Amino acid sequence: MSAPIYIVRHGQTDWNAEYRLQGQADIDLNALGRSQATQNGHKLSALIGSDVHAFDFVASPMARTRHTMELMRTAMGLDPAAYRMDERLKELNFGDWQGYTLDELEALHPGTARERAFAKWDFCPPGDGAESYQMLMERVEPVFRKLRGPAVCVTHGGVIRSLFCLVGTVTRQEASALVIRQDRILLWQNGTLEWL
Repeated sequence: MSAPIYIVRHGQTDWNAEYRLQGQADIDLNALGRSQATQNGHKLSALIGSDVHAFDFVASPMARTRHTMELMRTAMGLDPAAYRMDERLKELNFGDWQGYTLDELEALHPGTARERAFAKWDFCPPGDGAESYQMLMERVEPVFRKLRGPAVCVTHGGVIRSLFCLVGTVTRQEASALVIRQDRILLWQNGTLEWL
């Protein structure tokens, strides 16, 4: 049996609550997000038990993921700052779309939502540095291929969708539509993914 890897999406931000495309805009957690992070830390503590010091802790360098990791580690009775970061775990870059809701984009550019929905996995928004889900998956694949358990990883919804596609449990189009909750923990073990 392979060692467990626990994957956690960052807690909620105000932009999440407003359905704004956050991408690589560095928005921090709101009060609910801080509570979610702390609760996930308590869940992880119960799951991991006394073996916690054998775990590798890694996070995206965005404020919302760092803050989530630090609140989780505090809830686990660990040094909040004793984890590593990996730039490749950043969220999908939405380019010029960051900060907008899909409704706002549709009002500004009619047909935008339909165009994106038609081929969401391969759709790339306009703007410098913007990425499709396919580009994101190619960015994060080396991280997940090298990540060995036991580990705890705090990252973003798009990155977790990419992991589902890499593991092969869903198609690319299905992965792009997955709802990735902020109050759950994903266990990756023995080639399978399971929400806890």
